[in-house]
Amino acid sequence: MHAITRSGWVEVITGCMFSGKTEELLRRLRRAEIAGQSVAVFSPALDERYGETTIGSHNGHQWEAHVVDSEGEAVWAIADELNGEQVVAVDEANFFDATLVDVCEHLADDGRRVIVSGLDQTFRAEPFVPVPHLTALAEYVDKLQAICTVCGEPATRNQRLVDGDPAHVDDPTIVVGAEESYEARCRNCHVLKTD
Repeated sequence: MHAITRSGWVEVITGCMFSGKTEELLRRLRRAEIAGQSVAVFSPALDERYGETTIGSHNGHQWEAHVVDSEGEAVWAIADELNGEQVVAVDEANFFDATLVDVCEHLADDGRRVIVSGLDQTFRAEPFVPVPHLTALAEYVDKLQAICTVCGEPATRNQRLVDGDPAHVDDPTIVVGAEESYEARCRNCHVLKTD
């Protein structure tokens, strides 16, 4: 898919929930292992939906991961815990702060292939930092779409639900959840409660 070069690079896999981001990340990791490349995978301590030391997709596929704190200098553990791995993957990048951008740039400058997966939008349809920054700096970007649960059109937005109703615009940005709290929606079917 991507040329193997002597220099490193950053790949970003983004899109809304249920679009297959983690599944695509896992596919690339399996291919890297088949190619004989060493792999290190990291996920934020905040996301414990699929087990503390694994990343997982909604369809049940998993991969062993190093869990790291997602803020400030602690994010540099991603670089510090490496043992010469050629491929470094970070899942749920949206749960990290902007330090992740510097870490990914450092790893790519060091000749590594860096694969990052995460939401590019909050449930408000606003940029979900740091993913938009990573997208701007990446050599390769894939934005995936899901299917709108309301109308069946291509979905690019995350509909947060609270007791089955759309979340209020003032609700917290980060609430970890899956099918019980979120749906994929298209632009026309995405709703924010404002009153």
